[in-house]
Amino acid sequence: MAGLNEVYAFKDALIVLGTAAIVAPIMPRLKVSPVLGYLAVGALLGPYGLGRLAERSQLLDWVTVTGEQQIDFLGDLGIVFLLFFIGLELSLRRLMTLRRLVFGLGGLQIALSTAAISLILLWLGQPPAAALVAGACLALSSTAIVMELLSGQRRLMSMTGRTSFAILLAQDLAVVPLLLLIGALGGHEGSSVWSGIAIALGEAAMAIAAIAVVGRLVLRPLFRLAAGSENPEFFMAATLLVTVSSGVVAAVAGLSMGLGAFIAGLLLAETEYRRAVEATIDPFRGLLLGVFFFSVGMHINLGILWNQPLLVAAGVVAMLLVKVAVLTPLCRLWGLSWAAGAEIGILLAPGGEFAFIGIGLAVTLHLIDANIAAGMLAVVSLTMAVLPLIGIAGRHLSRQLEAVTAGPTRAVLPPDDHVRRVIVVGHGRVGQLVCGLLDEHSIPYLATDRDAALVERWRALGRPIYYGDASDPHYLRRCGLDEAAGVIVTLDTAVVDNVVRAVRARRPDVMIVARAHDAQHARHLYTLRVTDTVPETIEASLQLAESALVGLGVPMGSVIASIHERREQIRNELQAAAGGPASLRAQLRRARRARRQQ
Repeated sequence: MAGLNEVYAFKDALIVLGTAAIVAPIMPRLKVSPVLGYLAVGALLGPYGLGRLAERSQLLDWVTVTGEQQIDFLGDLGIVFLLFFIGLELSLRRLMTLRRLVFGLGGLQIALSTAAISLILLWLGQPPAAALVAGACLALSSTAIVMELLSGQRRLMSMTGRTSFAILLAQDLAVVPLLLLIGALGGHEGSSVWSGIAIALGEAAMAIAAIAVVGRLVLRPLFRLAAGSENPEFFMAATLLVTVSSGVVAAVAGLSMGLGAFIAGLLLAETEYRRAVEATIDPFRGLLLGVFFFSVGMHINLGILWNQPLLVAAGVVAMLLVKVAVLTPLCRLWGLSWAAGAEIGILLAPGGEFAFIGIGLAVTLHLIDANIAAGMLAVVSLTMAVLPLIGIAGRHLSRQLEAVTAGPTRAVLPPDDHVRRVIVVGHGRVGQLVCGLLDEHSIPYLATDRDAALVERWRALGRPIYYGDASDPHYLRRCGLDEAAGVIVTLDTAVVDNVVRAVRARRPDVMIVARAHDAQHARHLYTLRVTDTVPETIEASLQLAESALVGLGVPMGSVIASIHERREQIRNELQAAAGGPASLRAQLRRARRARRQQ
């Protein structure tokens, strides 16, 4: 019997691991997000699903989850690793460019959404303190689910991804004063609320500074020591230590653990160990995020959904409409298109994981009635459960709005004159520079972009740019792909892969030069048979080295020659690592060059 009890202690972990082993491989084959699978199984096997009947049946007791706290703890670790991974994908330079979105757009979204939801709750008869707390908790969104969706679509670096992340980061920062506000209102210490918030923010700033300073001093030596041991276990231990310890430091200061891990990820992104760390934590991140989504599903109260479906559905619709109505105009005010604003508003309209913490604390402090809180959490759980579907709907709506707002710009088609041109895909910062140089050298070209406002503005300036989706083979044919001298892809999102595949499917021989984010992305593009690719991070390093050498007095001719040689060396290494036709062409060029030198 003692042995059976010991096995029973591992029962919940076995259920979650079994869910991961089944859901992870099956759901993608069904073309459904694994998130939905984890949520559905969590709701079914949780305390509000079959877990209700666990006391009546020994069999159900063994196949349902009863240790909620342990599962919630593992789910929290999943959020920590997700934000650490996101920090690795970003950099301090890129983060600084988001400060206007974080403190401006994100701050206004929190304030206006809180005010709107609180007023509705006041109108429905809730006390002012309960309405304020619930409104603030419901105004926040799910960082874990939204970032996982955008990461899976490789859209973190897109305008939608960057703006969504900035708003979510502002919401994470708002957690500290919000928790203190709940505690102060629950303790009837209204006079000390603002001073308490100021103290908490000061402690948070000190914690962030401590993580940043200690990280800069410790991270590189620590990972150098772990890498020098040539033992992957030590490197893994160092990664886990940095992730969890930075989260703990932030939690002690009243911040979320995820925010501390995010800062540590930002610091590691500036080091040479970034890719190795990503490869080390990726399996942990996926598994722990699965546990997190499972735990969210466990909080879906199927009893309330069954007994009061219309009331819960009305709450879900009202919450989504209010947050979309607040955020979409704000995004437009910050310079985004209506299409992008609508998608961001829809993505961030569902509730977030903090609602369970904040509303739970408010119930403990008798700020919110327990029955009312259960209904609110049912609404939040349901919106989080359908978030993947809402995300698909938001993306579809965004594309429809793009088509509508394009108006006369969309109606202007590329010329069907069979002239031999270069096709420039993307007319952002990089695309504009490329087109300017093509103009300077009198090379015929045609540019295309999916930003209707940008296309209209540059067409008014006389540039041959057209609105359309360059991953569509029919549109590419209309752009003159059959006669094109080359295709230059300047996009920095996952769409670049689709464009390259569409071009190669119709023109296996045409020159394709594509923009890449880093060496790993460049190798991937070479496997798609691009002729050449330019990794941003490597090119920035070469330009930095060039400026430094010239400043140190090295003759310009020698500097240009050495930089060109190093660029060619890196290109050859990337092509060879890709193992595709591009690497064969590089070898043939080197062989011909060697014969000429002989």
